[in-house]
Amino acid sequence: MSKELRIDPLAIIEKYYKKGSDLYNILVIHSELVKDKALEVADEHPELHLDKQFLSEAAMLHDIGIFMCDAPRIFCHGSHNYIEHGYLGAELLRKEGLYKHALVCERHTGVGISLEMILKNHMPLPHRDLLPISCEEQVICYADKFYSKTKSNEIIPLQQIRMYLKRYGESEVLRFNEWNIKFESKKSA
Repeated sequence: MSKELRIDPLAIIEKYYKKGSDLYNILVIHSELVKDKALEVADEHPELHLDKQFLSEAAMLHDIGIFMCDAPRIFCHGSHNYIEHGYLGAELLRKEGLYKHALVCERHTGVGISLEMILKNHMPLPHRDLLPISCEEQVICYADKFYSKTKSNEIIPLQQIRMYLKRYGESEVLRFNEWNIKFESKKSA
């Protein structure tokens, strides 16, 4: 169980986003879908002993840094590249004292980003591994792959997720496939 006090993710989001704005709505709808998928994994896999309170909070906050990025399709007009939203959001959450939640922010992009990939591709990211480590981090990263911010009413099919990840390398697809086996319902496995 989480040692941190229960937090109100929407209250934190509303410090940075105007409630009711297009960007706020996109962020909250996407985050709620990711949260629901993560909690579904937790319910279907009690053997993983996932912290549901933390999953719920961190899933709601995983994309808090998007407003600082330039992504006009989702009403983001910041100065940073979209790929930076993870570590930028992590910085915000660290200022809020939410260090464990911050790790989810900076480690959820793609299926995580290795230091090797950052250096090889000259990515504007901190020079360290940004890979999900805890099971909760992995579940949120996994759940996030099923939902787009531009088509929030659609679940992205597994094959489409795999094709997208393949652009970044076979190891990315393999990591996702391992999570798919680990986190999907025993009934459908």
